[in-house]
Amino acid sequence: MTTPRTAAADLGLTGQARELRDGNVTSAALVRAALDRIEATRTTLNAFRCVRTDAALAEAAEADRRLAAGDRAPLLGVPVAVKDDTDVAGLPTRFGTAGDIPPATADGEAVRRLRAAGAVVVGKTNTCELGQWAFTEGPAFGATRNPWNPGHTPGGSSGGSAAAVAAGLVPAALGSDGAGSIRIPAAWTHLVGIKPQRGRVSVHPYDDCFEGLTVNGPLARTVADAALLLDAAAGAHPREGLRLPAIDASAAARRDPGRLRVALAWRPPFTATPTPLHPDVRRAVTDLAEALARLGHTVEEARPRYGLIGLGFLPRATAGIAAYADRHPDPRLLDPRTRGATRTGHRLGGAVLRAARAREARQHRRIGALFTAYDVILTPTTASPPPRIGTFDGMSALRTDTTMAAACPYAWPWNVLGWPAVNVPAGFSAAGLPVGAQLLGPGGAEERLISLAAQLESDRRWYTQRPPVTGDRTRGGRDTGPA
Repeated sequence: MTTPRTAAADLGLTGQARELRDGNVTSAALVRAALDRIEATRTTLNAFRCVRTDAALAEAAEADRRLAAGDRAPLLGVPVAVKDDTDVAGLPTRFGTAGDIPPATADGEAVRRLRAAGAVVVGKTNTCELGQWAFTEGPAFGATRNPWNPGHTPGGSSGGSAAAVAAGLVPAALGSDGAGSIRIPAAWTHLVGIKPQRGRVSVHPYDDCFEGLTVNGPLARTVADAALLLDAAAGAHPREGLRLPAIDASAAARRDPGRLRVALAWRPPFTATPTPLHPDVRRAVTDLAEALARLGHTVEEARPRYGLIGLGFLPRATAGIAAYADRHPDPRLLDPRTRGATRTGHRLGGAVLRAARAREARQHRRIGALFTAYDVILTPTTASPPPRIGTFDGMSALRTDTTMAAACPYAWPWNVLGWPAVNVPAGFSAAGLPVGAQLLGPGGAEERLISLAAQLESDRRWYTQRPPVTGDRTRGGRDTGPA
C-alpha cells in the first residue's frame, strides 16, 4: 500500500488519481500532506497567497466518502492549486495586488470544472501584480522563489503555480498565459506548461481576458499530468461565444506523433531592444532539436515571418492591465509601473485597440504560412536562464519592459495569435538553473504538440530530476520515474 509520504512526494496527478481509485491512499492523507508541504515551504518558497486548510480537508473527507461509494470522477480527491487571478468562491482574487479585495461569490468556470472532476483546490498561488511581468515579486506578498535555487525567480506571472508544482507541494496547478506566463515559469522550473488554443479553457467571468491575449492552462511535471488537468479544466462557460471542438489531451499524450517536420527558429520577433540568446539556452535547445531528429523527425532551421507583431500586442496588453486596474478598489496602492501601463492602455484604447485586434487575421496568414512546410515550430522559451530575485527592484517601467523583453522575447507572439504552445524542459544552465523550449503549432494543434512533447519526455525522462528545495525535506534531488 502506498504511504501518504510516498504518495505525496512521488506521485503526479495521474498517479494520485489512480491510487485514490484503487483505494491505496485517501484524499484526506493526500490533502493533509499537501497542506503540510505548503506550510513547510512558506518562508523558503512563498508559493501560495492563501490556503484553504479547513475547506480543503472537509472536501477531502467528502471525496473519500464518494470514492468509497464507487464514484470515479477523474480527479476525485486529488489536491491541486489555482493561480490567484482566477476566482475561487469565498476567497479574494487579489491578482498580486494589495488592498481590501472582496471574496469572490462564485468559482470561475475553469475552477468549477476542476471541482466537477473531483479536484480539491488547496489554495491560490502567487502572481505578480496583474500578471504583467516575468517574475513573481511584489510588496503585497513578497517574492516567490525558485525551488531549483531560491536566489532566483521561478518566473511569472504564474510563478507561484510553477514553484508549487516543481517543489512537489501539489501535483499540478492551473496558471494563465498572456505573454508567456505559463511557459516562462515552466521553462525556469523544469516543468511542462501548456498554453492552450484561445477559448479551450474558459477565463469566465473575465471574458475576452486581456483583449484575447490571456488563456488558462496547466503546469505539471509530466505531459500526462498536464494533459489530464487540461482535459478536466477545458470547456466554455454558457455565456462565452467562442466554442471549440473538443480534444482529448490525455489520449494525445499516449499517442505516437508520427514523423513531423519541425522548424527550428532562433530569431525572435522585433522588440526594439537587443535580445541576445544565452549560450546555455542555445546549447540546451540544440540538444533538444538533435533528440527530435534522432526520433525520426525532420528538423530544419527556419524563420517565421513575425513582421511588426508587437504593434498588435502592446495596445491589447495595456488595455487589459487598465481594465483590471480600473476595477481595483484603491488604484493608489498599485505599483507605479502598473499605473503607467494603465495610462497607456487608456490612451491606446478606441481606434488603436480596434486596429490591433483587426491585424490578427493578417498575422495568422503571414505567420501561419510557415505551417505549409512544417508541422511544428521549435524555439527557446526564453533567451536566458531565470534572473536573480530582486533584479527588477526599483526599475522604471521602461527599463523593466526592456529587461524583460531581452530575457523573454519568444513567447508572446503566440498570445497575439491565440494559438497553442507547449513548454518542455530542455535542460540546465552551467549554474544548474532550468531552461526550456517551446513547441508551437497553428490553431487547434494541441493534440499534435502534446503527442510530440510526450514522445520527447519518454526519450529524455526529464521527470527524474527534482529540485533541491521541496516540501519533503527527507527527499533527495532525484526520482525514479513518473507514477
